[in-house]
Amino acid sequence: MRIDLNSKDIMSAKEAAEIWKVSEGYVRKTYQQTPEKFPDGSIRKIGKQWVVTTEGMEAATGKKDPRK
Repeated sequence: MRIDLNSKDIMSAKEAAEIWKVSEGYVRKTYQQTPEKFPDGSIRKIGKQWVVTTEGMEAATGKKDPRK
């Protein structure tokens, strides 16, 4: 399976926070407190950077992608 890293459905936690209008630490804090909110494979820490998918943000926030 090929993963398209150019996809707008993959973003940094900071970028996701801006799109969903939540605090910059929202993704990290939410994952640490309630990891079950994120579907399997929708969030990952790479080095010091958190990477999240649109699916993960929709599930964690309960809000659809504001860009759509």
